[in-house]
Amino acid sequence: MIINDSEFGEVIVRKNALSKSVRFSVAPSGRLQMSVPSHTSDFLAKRFLNVNRALIREKIPLGSPETQRARDAKKKILMKKAKEYLPYRLEYYAKLYGYSYDKCRLSHAATRWGSCSSNRTISLNIGLMQVPEPLRDHVIIHELAHLNHLDHSDAFWAEVATHDPRYKEHRKKLKAFSPGV
Repeated sequence: MIINDSEFGEVIVRKNALSKSVRFSVAPSGRLQMSVPSHTSDFLAKRFLNVNRALIREKIPLGSPETQRARDAKKKILMKKAKEYLPYRLEYYAKLYGYSYDKCRLSHAATRWGSCSSNRTISLNIGLMQVPEPLRDHVIIHELAHLNHLDHSDAFWAEVATHDPRYKEHRKKLKAFSPGV
């Protein structure tokens, strides 16, 4: 559920069956997030928000609603660019190096550039559209190599090195960027 609040903007309310109390935190989007027990009514959630308003202001570092809207707009633009670019680049390298995957998924995870699941789905972060192309290609090659090695073993890194000889340099440069949008 989303509560539209005049002071905090959109507040994300997550109902949790295991929760016994109300907790406030900052969501990856910068919005205020409330975790409430699953039986909590919408009315009570709004009341908890109003009762704790001063405490939230004092204790929780929130972005302004304008910042949230700007982030949403940026995310939308990056998603559009990523849809037009990343699946095709993934397909290009898969064909070039003889890999076969089942599905490409785009994400906006806060902490990872990409992932490869055991069911052969490769996820790529839309934040890759903000990094130089050689670093994007490195992430794609890294995830493709996970199709043969679902770990970071020596064999995995040897495979990455065959397709990206400068992978150590690329990994180091990638650390200067954040996958979060």
